[in-house]
Amino acid sequence: MKISYNWLQQFLQVDWEPIKTGELLTDLGLEVEGIETKESIKGSLKGIVVGEVLTCVQHPNADRLKVTTVDLGLEAPVQIVCGAPNVAVGQKVPVATIGTTLYDDKGEGFKIKKGKIRGEESHGMICAEDELGLGKGHNGILVLEESLVVGMPAAEVFNIETDYVFEIGLTPNRSDAMSHFGVARDLRAGLIQKDIKLELISPSVSNFHVDERTLRFDVEVEDKELVPRYSGITITDIEVKESPEWIQNRLKAIGLIPKNNIVDITNYVLHELGQPLHAFDAQKIKGNKVLIKTLEEGTKFTTLDEVERELSSEDIMICDSDSNPLCIAGVFGGLESGVTEYTTSIFLESAYFNPVSVRKTAKRHALNTDASFRFERGIDINLTKYALKRAALLIEKYAGGKMASDISDFYPEKIEDFQVFLSYDNAYRLIGQELPKETIKNILASLEIKINSETAGGLGLTIPSYRTDVQREADIIEEILRVYGYNNIEFSHKLNTSISFDSNKEIKVENIIANQLTALGFNETMANSLTKPKYTNLSENINEAANVEMLNPLSNDLKVLRQSLLFSGLESVSYNINRKNNSLQFYEFGKTYHKYNEYQENKHLTLFVTGNRTKESWSVANKTSDFFYLKGVITSLLSRLGLDKVKPTQVKQDVFSEGLSLSLGKTKLVEFGVVKRAVLKEFGIKQEVLFADFDWDAILKFIGNKQVKVSDLPKFPTVKRDLALLLDTKTEFKEVYNLAFQSERKLLKEVDLFDVYEGDKLPEGKKSYAVSFMLQDETKTLTENQIDKIMQKLQQTFEKSLNAVLR
Repeated sequence: MKISYNWLQQFLQVDWEPIKTGELLTDLGLEVEGIETKESIKGSLKGIVVGEVLTCVQHPNADRLKVTTVDLGLEAPVQIVCGAPNVAVGQKVPVATIGTTLYDDKGEGFKIKKGKIRGEESHGMICAEDELGLGKGHNGILVLEESLVVGMPAAEVFNIETDYVFEIGLTPNRSDAMSHFGVARDLRAGLIQKDIKLELISPSVSNFHVDERTLRFDVEVEDKELVPRYSGITITDIEVKESPEWIQNRLKAIGLIPKNNIVDITNYVLHELGQPLHAFDAQKIKGNKVLIKTLEEGTKFTTLDEVERELSSEDIMICDSDSNPLCIAGVFGGLESGVTEYTTSIFLESAYFNPVSVRKTAKRHALNTDASFRFERGIDINLTKYALKRAALLIEKYAGGKMASDISDFYPEKIEDFQVFLSYDNAYRLIGQELPKETIKNILASLEIKINSETAGGLGLTIPSYRTDVQREADIIEEILRVYGYNNIEFSHKLNTSISFDSNKEIKVENIIANQLTALGFNETMANSLTKPKYTNLSENINEAANVEMLNPLSNDLKVLRQSLLFSGLESVSYNINRKNNSLQFYEFGKTYHKYNEYQENKHLTLFVTGNRTKESWSVANKTSDFFYLKGVITSLLSRLGLDKVKPTQVKQDVFSEGLSLSLGKTKLVEFGVVKRAVLKEFGIKQEVLFADFDWDAILKFIGNKQVKVSDLPKFPTVKRDLALLLDTKTEFKEVYNLAFQSERKLLKEVDLFDVYEGDKLPEGKKSYAVSFMLQDETKTLTENQIDKIMQKLQQTFEKSLNAVLR
């Protein structure tokens, strides 16, 4: 939320540095995330001065140029070449001197330099109003008043305003601070604690009166629970035009683009007081009646952004007498009923709509407006009429309007202020320090919290209606503490703590695997469990009917709970690749959610691998991560968990172009492989991505207590022997591996495949495996005779079981 410092000073005549003000606001709980300097005209007309044209003659080499001499208040006049048709002797004009930077309508600057134009020197530039940012006119130079002093800075002539804008990270509970007046009110409370007592100046509406009763609109509310209060007034004989400069400057400072005087005034009051307003063209409301109701499901309605929307039967709508929709209440206006340049009379609305209903409507239609932002959090219901008068008076002043009706004010059940009792003992206990009672009472008074009664043990209090978040004693204590200052609370230098022992097996196992993955170069991610419904269409293995949908989704992109961790992980992969981080290794522990006969949650561990295995280096050749690299990582994880005897099968998930599934018995533990290009295309990923999905719930059932064994390093050497085996192409290395260890269990330590050859030099249907065998006896040195016997035994086993031939 943006707050203008100059705007704050309308309510509080504070003369602090903006940085100090920002620090105090942060201490009060309104965290200032940044302070930006804003100029009503970019560059603040620096380097531009008032000059007087002394001479003006035709350029000798150009028909449309003039050569002038201009007095800038310096020792001697300067020569300036000018192309404006209206330049003449005796004029006072704005001159951009050498070195001045001017800005175009896009904010791009260009520097004024000394130069020659068609052979004549030019030492500056006589400016038009659009070149200064003062308007759009470019028919000629801007001629100033004759009374101005030569050499006077143009910034003083045009009253250029410099402002400081605070970017406040407003928490959802602080609806009272969603306006400049609300922030000023909080700032005043903080200043009082620093012995700076200032009056809070509120805009006066005492001059409000009805001019004539010639255009009255009846107001009918269908459901008072949805619309507890609704106020409105008609204003006639208005002229829609540009807003006064000071209103435009206020709106521009906080990032709003001025539209016209009517719209700008409603926006101004919204940001001034925190009360959203809406102006309807009165001639477009049929039957002189405003009906607030809900409409049938699927009713079509075109909003101000020219988008046709289908309404929900729960959306609050502002309608005319024929139930034609004019506006989505509290969210967005309609295209047909808005104020245009031809509008001459308006119906001005100020209301309090049910916060929950507005929030649901805004999220349903993916609309986030300044009005819905405030209605969702709860505005001050007692402010509606006051804000309506404030806006009406501004419209009367700057649009020439007349009050053409009394204020219609639907408010059937007045909402009473909250009553809370504050116990001094509870305040001392929660704050951790005993504050003087007078200090507590002064803080409450500065927050406009009324003290109804006082006893030795505490205070009976009435909370103002604008503090919708303060309803309990603990809330009062929090208010006292934030105004008193968290930094002013004394704290002990002694730290007391207790050592906790976590015996949760699942967490221990997760930490073991997480540590191993981190050691392998993986980074842990944590994706949002809410995701897009359309992702279910990317796999036939995901049942759309099993989606768990949110009743009140934050947006359409966060509408369902995920049934797979693949797609949220690919979002992270895509995000990194788009930022030139192409080599990635991610892992995530997370849950999937399903709606079958009952709701179901499943725990998973997923791995994502793409790009190179290592960072680019002059000493290491780049090696791309592939299927076998991921398989090695998975095997090492299962081995660490004591799950070595897994059986591989072809994967059945349709998100893989190729892959494997590892099972223990009939239970599937992990599926992994290369993600299909069609799936990657949905995320804008053009490089290969490898994905593994562990069924973590299943793994936890089978996990054993694998003990780490420590033994002495063998003293005796290892022996390596190789065999080149001619095998059938269908034979897999795992068969060679398993047979080798079945044949020699004691002395065989390792079996590795270091070369595979398939080519036209081999018989059809054959391939060649080059396999190494590592042998070792931990009690003595192996003899050649022992080694030869083992190798012969292995060869015979391969020949018998695999029809292998030694090459």
